[in-house]
Amino acid sequence: MSSLSRELVFLILQFLDEEKFKETVHRLEHESGFFFNMRYFEEMVTNGEWDVVEKYLSGFTKVDDNRYSMKIFFEIQKQKYLEALDKKDRSKAVEILVKDLKVFSAFNEDLFKEITQLLTLENFRDNEQLSKYGDTKSARGIMLGELKKLIEANPLFREKLTFPSLKNSRLRTLINQSLNWQHQLCKNPKPNPDIKTLFIDHSCGQSQPNGARAPSPVTNPLMTSVPKPAGFPPLGAHGAAPPPMATSMTGWMTNPAAVPHPSASAGPIGFAPPNNAAMLKRPRTPPANNPAVDYQTADSEHAFKRTRAFGISDEVNHMHGNILPIAYGGQSHGQSSSSYSSDDLPKAVVMNLNQGSMVMSMDFHPVQQILLLVGTISGEIMIWDLGSREKLVQKDFKVWDIGVCSMPLQASLNNENTASVNRVTWSPDGTLFGVAYSRNIVHIYSYHGGDDLRNHLEIEAHGGNVNDLAFSYPNKQLCIVTCGDDRLIKVWDAVTGAKQYTFEGHEAPVYSVCPHFKENIQFIFSTATDGNIKAWLYDNIGSRVDYDAPGHSSTRMGYSCDGTRLFSCGTNKEGESFIVEWNESEGAVKRTYNGLGKRAMGFVQFDTTKNRFIAAGDEGVVKFWDMDNVNLLTTIDAEGGLPASPFIRFNKEGILLAVSTSENGIKILANQDGVRLLRTMENRSFDASRVASASSMKGLTAMMPTFGGANANAPGGPSMMERVPPMPSMVMMSGESRNLVDRQRIGDEAMEKSRNLKVTEISEPSQCRSSRLPDDTSSAMRVTRLIYTNSGVAVLALAANAVHKLWKWQRNDRNSTGKATASVLPQLWQPVSGILMTNDISETNPEDATACFALSKNDSYVMSASGGKISLFNMMTFKTMTTFMPPPPAATFLAFHPQDNNIIAIGMEDSSIQIYNVRVDEVKTKLKGHHKRITGLAFSNVLNVLVSSGADSQLCVWSTDGWEKQTIKQLQIPGGRVPAAHADTHVQFHQDQTHLLVVHESQIAIFEAPKLDCLKQWGPREASGAITHATYSCDSQSIYVTFEDGSIDILTASTLRLRCRISSTAYLPTNPNSRVYPLVIAAHPSEPNQFALGLTDGGVCIIEPLESEGKWGGSPVVEGGVGPSAAAGGGSAGGGGANATN
Repeated sequence: MSSLSRELVFLILQFLDEEKFKETVHRLEHESGFFFNMRYFEEMVTNGEWDVVEKYLSGFTKVDDNRYSMKIFFEIQKQKYLEALDKKDRSKAVEILVKDLKVFSAFNEDLFKEITQLLTLENFRDNEQLSKYGDTKSARGIMLGELKKLIEANPLFREKLTFPSLKNSRLRTLINQSLNWQHQLCKNPKPNPDIKTLFIDHSCGQSQPNGARAPSPVTNPLMTSVPKPAGFPPLGAHGAAPPPMATSMTGWMTNPAAVPHPSASAGPIGFAPPNNAAMLKRPRTPPANNPAVDYQTADSEHAFKRTRAFGISDEVNHMHGNILPIAYGGQSHGQSSSSYSSDDLPKAVVMNLNQGSMVMSMDFHPVQQILLLVGTISGEIMIWDLGSREKLVQKDFKVWDIGVCSMPLQASLNNENTASVNRVTWSPDGTLFGVAYSRNIVHIYSYHGGDDLRNHLEIEAHGGNVNDLAFSYPNKQLCIVTCGDDRLIKVWDAVTGAKQYTFEGHEAPVYSVCPHFKENIQFIFSTATDGNIKAWLYDNIGSRVDYDAPGHSSTRMGYSCDGTRLFSCGTNKEGESFIVEWNESEGAVKRTYNGLGKRAMGFVQFDTTKNRFIAAGDEGVVKFWDMDNVNLLTTIDAEGGLPASPFIRFNKEGILLAVSTSENGIKILANQDGVRLLRTMENRSFDASRVASASSMKGLTAMMPTFGGANANAPGGPSMMERVPPMPSMVMMSGESRNLVDRQRIGDEAMEKSRNLKVTEISEPSQCRSSRLPDDTSSAMRVTRLIYTNSGVAVLALAANAVHKLWKWQRNDRNSTGKATASVLPQLWQPVSGILMTNDISETNPEDATACFALSKNDSYVMSASGGKISLFNMMTFKTMTTFMPPPPAATFLAFHPQDNNIIAIGMEDSSIQIYNVRVDEVKTKLKGHHKRITGLAFSNVLNVLVSSGADSQLCVWSTDGWEKQTIKQLQIPGGRVPAAHADTHVQFHQDQTHLLVVHESQIAIFEAPKLDCLKQWGPREASGAITHATYSCDSQSIYVTFEDGSIDILTASTLRLRCRISSTAYLPTNPNSRVYPLVIAAHPSEPNQFALGLTDGGVCIIEPLESEGKWGGSPVVEGGVGPSAAAGGGSAGGGGANATN
């Protein structure tokens, strides 16, 4: 809720108080959560009105929000319990013990047992600790004093204990001023005002019922005190009462007891999250003429304090339809939507793809942005690589095992073994995709890159058409949601295919499903062909919402990319189409977008992008709207040839748009970023095609690890990683099973083959683009941590003096995207207050401490430590939100849980790992397995594991379900190298969330989790010195490695073969008296060829290839027309070496 709306609530509170609506005042205080009336609270506690006390408190906090809240509720329940014992009402005491106090046993079992023992005493004052308990009145007084202290210390009550200073009758004054202003606008103002209503604007016209001149609000107020009515009329006087299910589209999630189902009437359903209040208090619909006035900003400190003690809001990046927050390097959703313009829309036709039959559904890969999945009316599915314009995979409709099908389906297939594709969609991580057919069947495929497509599940899901399919993630388990002509919605286990839920209640075929989640509540919207919309939780109770779509149309629903705004698009039987945005708080249409044709041919399809734009295929063109404007923004005809209602689909970043054509093809439209991406991919494809024959590449594939769907951008045959040319190797450093003789032999073979290969050497500033970020501060402390914001528009650095620095790029003519670039200098950003984000350093020397930080997914908050307490900063204001966990031991590494931003893994100096819940300020568990300080942590949301690394060169794998240790592995140090006593080991997951990059000063290695099998190792040349840091590029295709001599090596990720080396002379000024080198390196989140360096002299540099090159490193130079053998180890003369581990 905006600050103006919040202030309006205070004005209403003042008005209600002046009018003596006491109960309404306290109800609004409770429901808004803006003002905690301590005087009212004291009165209720003193009178022992415990139900009222607890209900009033619930508007501001829940028992598990933090330790202060827990203590508040415990003291109240304990007092109730003691008062029941004092009255000798043991049955009441037992009821309180079981219903109210037992919840605290999970936090302090011994205390609960001690409280239970009081039941055995004739007088509980016989207990030594309660011997001074007086009478009820004095006990309540003592407890009240304790409660007040807890409330004042609780961060959730900050700024809520003081009512703003307002002049008397402030709301009346504002209304009178408004009436005066309206009267001044009258053409013929009358001298004597006679204003009869506030419901319509004032006018002095003769025919108007509200005509008069409003005198001064000071001397003669128009709006005086409102007399209380004798009683409110019954609800029936205003019309029929609406059904209880139609109150709110979010209310059903947070108030399940109101569900009108017999099975739910016995009591509340236990699915509401601990912070329901935050959802109940969502902002209301803003005025149509000012749609921005009521929106809550991402950096709202009020919202932050409202829902957590000092927890972080659940930030997610939603897929279309959506489900699971996943790591996506290319996403730009963190960027403010207001920074986009219509020029960012993909409008230019860059290619045409020939399908052969009519397109029915399309979906871009969630990670590899140039892979397009397509389903057709003839039952074909195919995957296109837009970089090479090649069809990687094509499958016709075929039932895999007809013997297990039902008899009616077998009979039907015997007569006609064809089906149309109704829907194709990728899973959140791109390792699976689903196909919904018109003949009962759903197919789930697993995709492993290139043309490697494998059958995973075949499900006879519905009777007749399977109209839609989506992936969801209830209870941290990947599921498939389907719907069909049989009027049912079903949920299936994505691993086994077992049916988990069946939802029935629609009276017409179910047209679409839209899984989503808010807070901790997973739910599904479904729409039927009669326009009925329902919502379901993952239970068997029944629908929670029942609405009608505009025009009773067959509708698809979808959220904006950030999951905060809900849209739908539908077409009814008469051909009328509607695109609307829903107000979830009100359960009503918030705005209806203009510009759709009156009579659509087929169903109008829509999509959203960048949290800013809506697109729909209609009347043979693609139409675009700004989400905040109901009028049409622009249209494009894509050079003609589109059907009346073309299918459309954006890729994840919104830089590419696929549109179906009348000639059974697809047009790909792109903006400038999309053109650049495709050009880069085209270059890679061309280079690969010159290197080796298909047979030699297949031979190489056999030696390489499978990197899953994240590598799936290759044209026909091997994956993109497989297509990157191998580079020569000098020294082999593979697994434990290879002896020194084998390594030397393979190294010699690689040296022989290296004569035919060439590494791109960059040693001059003119050979790349680099810029040192401006810094007018006097500090020259080394940069110890460095990261890009998730939106890619800023870089955050942490220096050795515990001070953070933030550089932001501005959107302008030279930088149309507003993203980080070496071509334009950013601004060293600082708030007007002059506050610096400085970590607590306690009594430690920050230069000697191990610094660490982690950034929230929406770039709003950073958690950081430099040897002292952990600090939580607001990235917009630089204010310290809270500090916690004072040393010893000090925190040495921080990582957010990928599915819950309130869970943080904290690596400690004492070698332990603490799993900490920010919201309740509690360490859930401690993990012990290392012998030296923790230096790296990485979560995999696919494997549900946490991998840790330490200064002991050891790797551990922990299950995130029970936090038990699964695997432990000691990193093998190459012979002849003596590692430092406390050398850091860093870990980072590949985009496939299975392969793990391990960085040590002596080597780069690739492991496969969770068993930690070492697949490849690579060691630097001695002349480079030790490795200082390394990271994957955002697309996981490259690895950037920095060294003590200032050089940077760029490796192909799949083979660990060197393809480019950048000398320090290319980006640092020559100074023989100064030894400057990068300590840390960070990869841009959406530009695969851009990275940033944090230097020992305190500087930060951005480095990119020349625009004419577009990427790092060229292809191998083949002499005599003979390419390298597939069995050769890669590398460069004088460079590092790599090999697969047997």
